[in-house]
Amino acid sequence: MEKIFNPKLFELARNGSVKRNFPRDLLAGVVVGIVALPLAIAFAVASGVSPEKGVMTAIVAGFLISFLGGSRVQIGGPTGAFIVIVLGVINEYGIDGMIIATIMAGIMLVGFGLLRLGTFLKFIPHPLIVGFTSGIAVVIFSTQFPNALGLEIENLPGGFAAKWGTYLAHLNAVNGHAIAITIFTILVAAYMPKITRRVPGSLVAILLVTPLVALLDMPVVTIGTLYSDISCSFAPVLPVVEWGELGRYIQPAFTIAILGAIESLLSAVVADGMISSRHRSNTELIAQGVANIVTPLFGGIPATGAIARTATNARSGGRTPVAGIVHAAVLLLVMLFFARWVSYIPMSCLAGILIVVSYNMSEWRSFRSVLRASYFDVVILLVTFFLTVLVDLTVAIEIGVVLAAVLFMKRMADNAPKVIPAQGNVDQDILTMYKNIPPTIGIYEISGPFFFGSAKTYSETIRTMGVRYKVLIIRMRHVPFIDATGVKNLRETILQLQQAGTRVILSGVNDNVREDLVKNGIDKQVGRDHLYPKFELALLGALNLESES
Repeated sequence: MEKIFNPKLFELARNGSVKRNFPRDLLAGVVVGIVALPLAIAFAVASGVSPEKGVMTAIVAGFLISFLGGSRVQIGGPTGAFIVIVLGVINEYGIDGMIIATIMAGIMLVGFGLLRLGTFLKFIPHPLIVGFTSGIAVVIFSTQFPNALGLEIENLPGGFAAKWGTYLAHLNAVNGHAIAITIFTILVAAYMPKITRRVPGSLVAILLVTPLVALLDMPVVTIGTLYSDISCSFAPVLPVVEWGELGRYIQPAFTIAILGAIESLLSAVVADGMISSRHRSNTELIAQGVANIVTPLFGGIPATGAIARTATNARSGGRTPVAGIVHAAVLLLVMLFFARWVSYIPMSCLAGILIVVSYNMSEWRSFRSVLRASYFDVVILLVTFFLTVLVDLTVAIEIGVVLAAVLFMKRMADNAPKVIPAQGNVDQDILTMYKNIPPTIGIYEISGPFFFGSAKTYSETIRTMGVRYKVLIIRMRHVPFIDATGVKNLRETILQLQQAGTRVILSGVNDNVREDLVKNGIDKQVGRDHLYPKFELALLGALNLESES
C-alpha cells in the first residue's frame, strides 16, 4: 500500500532527478515567480487585505507546498477562488477570524490526507465544480466593477443584487482615467500571451501603467491610497482566540478546506497530463494543510495549488518541486527590495487583471456544455451557480454536494432494474437442462446495488411475488454491494416470506456481499447451506427442498 505521506521532492532528490533538472527548474522558477507577483498582489487586495499578505502567502505556502507536496510541479499560493471566501470571512469575523478559520482548514486538510480521502475528492461531480467556479468568477467581476470604473463608494451593501443597485446609482461619478487604465490592462493581459508566454501580460500592464500614472499624476486610487504601510515582515502574527467561539469558524473553515482540496487536486491532475507524471493525492493534501496552518501565522491568507501558475511552471520546463521553491525565493527577493513601489499600482489596473482572471475562471464553454447534459446535471449546475452568486460559496458547496448525492441516488433508484422472473432472466441452456422445474419454485434476479435508494423497491417486489411459491431463488450475481438498509430490508423480507411458508435460497452471492450477509446473520436465517455461488447449485438445492416439502 502506498505511503500516506511521501513528498515527491525527497524521492526525486534520492534518484538524481533534482540534480539533472536543476538548470531547467531554476529558469522555470524565475518565470513563475514573475507571473505570480501581480496575481498575488491582486488577489490579496481583492480579498480585503494589504498586498504584501498575498505575496507573503505565495512565499510561505509556495515553499511548503513544493517542499512537502505530492506533485512534481505544483505551484501553491493565493488563488482567485478564495477571494470570495476570504472577503466574506473578514467582513464577518475580522482578520483574527480569517486566521483562525484558515488554520482550522489546514488541520482539516491534514486530516483528509491522513484518512486517505484524496481519491474520494476526485469524485466531486463536474457540474458542481463548474457551477461554483463560474459563480466565483461572476462574484469576482462584481467586486471589481467599482474599481474598474473608478467609483468611490462607501458602505457598499453585501448582497449581490444590492451591490449592483448601488453601482448603477453611482454611474454618474465614473472616472474616465480609471476606465482607460482598466481597458488598457485588460487588452495587455489578454493579448500578451499571443506575443510571448514568457512574460505575463499582467506584469507588463503594471510596469507600463504604474509609472505613467505617477508621472502624469492621474487622479485615480492606488494601492498606497488604501494601504499606506507595505513591507515584508516575517514576524509571527498570533490571533486572539476565544476558545468558546471556535464553533463559529467550522463552517468557513470547512469551505476553505474543501475548496482548497478540490482546486489543488485538479491542478495536480492538470500538471500530470502536461508532464506525464502521477501525483500523490494524500501527500498533496497534507502539504496543503501544513501550508494553511503555517501561512496565516505570518500574515498570509488561504492558499492552494494554482492551476495557471502550475501550468506555466510545466510549460517553462519545471520538472521537480525545486522550481516551486525557486519561485518562492524570487518573490521573497522582490518583496525585500521592491515592496515600497507596490503602493503606486492603480486599483483600476488590478481590477483589469482580475477581470481577465474572472473571465478565465468562468469556464463558460464548460457551463454551456453542461446545460446540454441531463436534467440532473443541469439542476446541480444552476443551483450551485445561483447559490454562489446570490448567497455565498459555503452554502453553495454544502447544498451542492448534498443535492448531487441525492440526485445520484434518485437516478440509481429510478434506473435500478426491477426484480425479473425466471422466464425473462434465466439462461436458455439452464432452462433446457431443467425443463421440469415445478411451478412451486420461483426464480427472481436483483440487478444493481442493493442500497437504501433501491432496497425498498426490491424488497416489496420480492415479498409480493415470493409468497406464490414454496421455494424462492433470489439471484444476486449482479449485486456489487449491499448496505445496511439493504441488509435490513432483505432480512425483514426473508422473515415475512418464511412466515408465509416460502423457503428462500440466495444464488450468485459474491465474496463482499456474502461477508456482509454473514456479519448480519442472514446466512443463519436462510440456512448456511442456502447461499450458493452458482445458479445451477441453487436450483438443485431448490429442487431438493421442494421434493422434501
